[in-house]
Amino acid sequence: MRRVVSLVPSLTEAVAATAPELLVGATDWCAHPADLDVVRVGGTKNPDVARVIALRPDLVIANEEENRAPDLTALRAAGVEVLVTEVRSLAQAFTELERVLVTGCGLARPAWLSRAEAAWAAVRAPEPGRVAVVPVWRRPWMVLGRDTFAGDVLARLGIRNAYAGHAERYPRVPLGELTTPGRADLVVLPDEPYAFTADDGPEAFPALPAALVSGRHLTWYGPSLTEAPAVLTAALTTARRP
Repeated sequence: MRRVVSLVPSLTEAVAATAPELLVGATDWCAHPADLDVVRVGGTKNPDVARVIALRPDLVIANEEENRAPDLTALRAAGVEVLVTEVRSLAQAFTELERVLVTGCGLARPAWLSRAEAAWAAVRAPEPGRVAVVPVWRRPWMVLGRDTFAGDVLARLGIRNAYAGHAERYPRVPLGELTTPGRADLVVLPDEPYAFTADDGPEAFPALPAALVSGRHLTWYGPSLTEAPAVLTAALTTARRP
């Protein structure tokens, strides 16, 4: 049986939902499933490399955006196999999940992955779609830009990202620009990485209806993809002004 350490919350949940006995370590941010009982190895950006090595993993799973190259280089230098994913679209998410679980972990393709693909294949986005600004942080304000997984998820639900053509993937944009009349007709506020709430976020966009959405369903690629179309659609269709 392979020993696996996951440095990515989404992938931790994916392995735990498929073969939890493989997981021997995960980051402090790996919050799903709630009863996950493995050694914690620090954060995604600052894992305790020595602790990971001490767990004698057969495989460490990581992501090119969430994890730092120097940490992954140090693991490889210690003789640890590291599988690094790249996920910037929904299609990539499905491909990379199969690579992690089947190729990397040696598992059969899980039924939940097929259910997730079917759930998204059934989505019929409304036309014409709404245009949204999608903050992921404040102080300073940062939004979804080009080439992001969350942006692709929203596009499939009929929401066009106002900054999809920006040169950066997560640009810093002054609030005055974000609230320029005509820029967007909706603001989408996920509860991670910044924890936007009804009392923290919508008030900055008084002219726009605000959709408070689950960050796990918007940004995670794993078992949550199965219910994400329904969960996100419900939140987007009930957007309201502050």
